[in-house]
Amino acid sequence: MTCWLNLGQMIKMNSKKFPKTIALKEKDRSLTYTELNKRVNKLSHSLLSLGLKKGDKFAVLLENSIEIVEAYLAAAKTGLIIVPVHFRFVGREIVNLMENSDAKAFIVHEEFVSLVNSIKDDLINVRSDRYIVVGNKIKGYLEYEDFIKDSIDEEPEADINCKDTWIILYTSGTTGIPKGVVRSHESYIAFFLINSVDFGFNEHDVCLNVMPLYHVNSTFYTFLFLYIGGTAYIHPARHFRPEEILEIIEKEKITYISLIPTHYNLILNAPENAKKRNVASIRKLLCSSAPVTKSMKKEIMKFFPGVELYEAYGSTEAGLVTLLKPEDQMRKLGSIGYEAVGTDCVKLLDENGNEVGVNEIGELYSRGPMMFDEYYKMPEKTKSSFLGEWFSAGDMAMRDNDGFYYIVDRKDNMIITGGEHVYPTEVQEIIVTHPDVFDVAVIGLPHDKWGEQVTAVIVPKENTKISEEKILDFCRNKISGYKRPKKVIFIKDSEMPRTPTGKILHRILRERYNSGGRKDG
Repeated sequence: MTCWLNLGQMIKMNSKKFPKTIALKEKDRSLTYTELNKRVNKLSHSLLSLGLKKGDKFAVLLENSIEIVEAYLAAAKTGLIIVPVHFRFVGREIVNLMENSDAKAFIVHEEFVSLVNSIKDDLINVRSDRYIVVGNKIKGYLEYEDFIKDSIDEEPEADINCKDTWIILYTSGTTGIPKGVVRSHESYIAFFLINSVDFGFNEHDVCLNVMPLYHVNSTFYTFLFLYIGGTAYIHPARHFRPEEILEIIEKEKITYISLIPTHYNLILNAPENAKKRNVASIRKLLCSSAPVTKSMKKEIMKFFPGVELYEAYGSTEAGLVTLLKPEDQMRKLGSIGYEAVGTDCVKLLDENGNEVGVNEIGELYSRGPMMFDEYYKMPEKTKSSFLGEWFSAGDMAMRDNDGFYYIVDRKDNMIITGGEHVYPTEVQEIIVTHPDVFDVAVIGLPHDKWGEQVTAVIVPKENTKISEEKILDFCRNKISGYKRPKKVIFIKDSEMPRTPTGKILHRILRERYNSGGRKDG
């Protein structure tokens, strides 16, 4: 059965419904839906001319750009499977991903050519005539614009089923080696439709995308707006400069943006002249990918007056699981909301697989139409991540009397000190309210007496006088004794390990500060 609702077909439909509407914009470049559809058709035929066929994979190592969006859409139109590569990966990591994914062609930005050339001999699945470069002409590569210019712009013929794979996304690896998350057209269609209902998006909305387009958040929301006939503004994801973001919001009349707490923190601490930009066009904001503190949430709503603020919980595997809506932001501070519309998808289980009661902590499992299919070539990992049709990303949560959920922490981040369980998020939310603290991560380090010692790794604000003693005194009457940090480590913001989307890598901090021996204290 042909899946006429897939994104490729919707671009075709939108080129008829909204032919002159700007679909994509990037700096000084823009494409209407008519122009976008023609270019995507050309790319589709060009990729097929390389001998690729439905079900084959091709990889992209591209910055956020019009070209990477076109590559996703070409995959949607042809039945090919796109494999986005993290642009921060080193050669060994790229080789591993390419080998695992079975990608047979490779589209890269010119700045990555030297890196790719250094590993070409190891990319045994990619034929020499299947390397494509975006940018200047380079020996050994087909130049992107030359590659597509002579192709026909007619719709490619492809029999695509809703359950066919569209994308393999590799996780950012907060808990270890990245895994290939296989996602179908159907899972994205469900996301587009469910979010359009829950958020109330329409074709007049303009989305600003700042997260890298190898991340699930970006693929979800960038393509949602193309699905419904809106406009997607693509911003380079290498560096987040709040002055630039606020300028774009003002200039492009952005109506929606999805950011993580780190981004919001940077905006709230931007230079005063930048914060004078007119951001009145923003109708809706999303905070996702990492927990947001209660105090920051209040500051966000003050900075963007009248905006509808949403907070989402989900994962690369499960998609959107819960949503905290604007009307609940102040009365349910700290919550991730309740199940997304049209789903009955959450339960909390104890270590024996039994559902926990109200206000009790359990591991969060979810199910629903946005769920991924499998971890590519990892059947045992896929099996161990599910209980029947219920999936867990490893987060611990609780539910209140009104049915609202609260993330307590990642299961892997939990600290056991003196037999007591300490969830870092709770401690972090206290410490980050200190006026001299820019960011913080709480980890457990080995300790002879207690098993683990609660340790705060803090990024101080600039030009502040902060000390371990001040932090310990600050926490003294705000949190139970066993939860309070026993040690404080100060680092620069550049030294805080993060995923490309800003999640702090507690695992890396534990490895960094655990010398291998236990320490008395």
